[in-house]
Amino acid sequence: MKNRFLAYLFLLLATSCVLPSDGDPYEDTLCMLTVRALYPSGYSDRIREGVPVKVEEINLGTGYQKETDASGVAVFNVPAGLYRVSVSDMDGEDIFNGSADKVRAGRTGTVLSLNLLHSKAGTIVIKEIYCGGCKRLPQEGNYQYDQYLILHNNDFRVQYLDGLCIGSLHPYNAMATNPFVSKDAASGESVFPAFVPVSEAVWQFGGDGTSFPLQPGEDAVVCLKGAIDHSAQFPLSVNLDRPGYFVCYNSTYFTNTAYHPTPGVNISSDRYLEVVVKTGVANAYTFSINSPAVVLYRAQGMTMREWVQTEGAVIPIPGGSTSQVAAIPLEWVVDAVEVFSGTSSSNSKRLAPSLDAGYVTLSDTYLGHTLFRHTDGELSVAAGYEVLKDTNNSSVDFYERETQSLHD
Repeated sequence: MKNRFLAYLFLLLATSCVLPSDGDPYEDTLCMLTVRALYPSGYSDRIREGVPVKVEEINLGTGYQKETDASGVAVFNVPAGLYRVSVSDMDGEDIFNGSADKVRAGRTGTVLSLNLLHSKAGTIVIKEIYCGGCKRLPQEGNYQYDQYLILHNNDFRVQYLDGLCIGSLHPYNAMATNPFVSKDAASGESVFPAFVPVSEAVWQFGGDGTSFPLQPGEDAVVCLKGAIDHSAQFPLSVNLDRPGYFVCYNSTYFTNTAYHPTPGVNISSDRYLEVVVKTGVANAYTFSINSPAVVLYRAQGMTMREWVQTEGAVIPIPGGSTSQVAAIPLEWVVDAVEVFSGTSSSNSKRLAPSLDAGYVTLSDTYLGHTLFRHTDGELSVAAGYEVLKDTNNSSVDFYERETQSLHD
């Protein structure tokens, strides 16, 4: 009997699953999940110790973080389950990100070789996303007609908004089926197209090239819906009728006046964004209230109006939808942020790791909460203006704050 027990114990320890620490609430065993960071061609000398690796159990939301060893490997002992894995490494303006969805940690152990993609830190970045609405107090019910973005010049040079475009991706919500992203069965990595599918419309800042400068550290507010004083009737909302604000307003393409009332008197008409092309069928333009994927982008080598006339610029959504999307090349993306819904465990990435290796979670809707980018205090002091954290990983760069920054 003693020999049989010892043989059983040896067999148990030889597998990739080990006994958990006392009180583990999730599983009877812990399983070995090994993550190896693979740098792109030309950057193999980047393999180093101390790069943060994050894994999150998709259904439970349980997160774990470790740093790579000198060979670029991080080893986790985690409960069996499906995991979302991300790696982020930054060196100056060079950023290396990778992510994989639905990686299974099982009793036989899992080794994930994660390809990292190279990108650069942005110049104009998304500082704030307010999409979730608020309560209609003192009335009953919820209010969602006050969405806005804030953009920020994170560079030491003057940047111009002229020609910059904004949008959100299909699918509208992170929980929906995504016909543009598939999964590599061998690696577990998501396979993204060479474009981002921008839904409903291409919105573009006007100007002649130098009409709308942003000084280093300066912000620009873009009203996605009504550029009016929402707070006059609903105190938990915000006043979006302020001089200098921009607005997505086009009464020809988006006729729903509940979402798009005539902008307030403080919004000059030159700050109405232009619709370069309408690709969807909705009569109102709106971001998802719980999980938009937001992008800034700019045409290269031609104007956006020229580009939308080229073959393959506007494509149908697979699966028989009557709507189309603008297939914006990845290299045109200036900044991007993935938002997940905190009320669902079915979120999936829409943005490639080179654009955003992670995501920021909006815990719930109609709370007046907003998604806000962290300030890099050390760089801000050195630069003499506000520098925001920009690793192209929203899990690191953003947080959920309890009130809108524009709330009086």
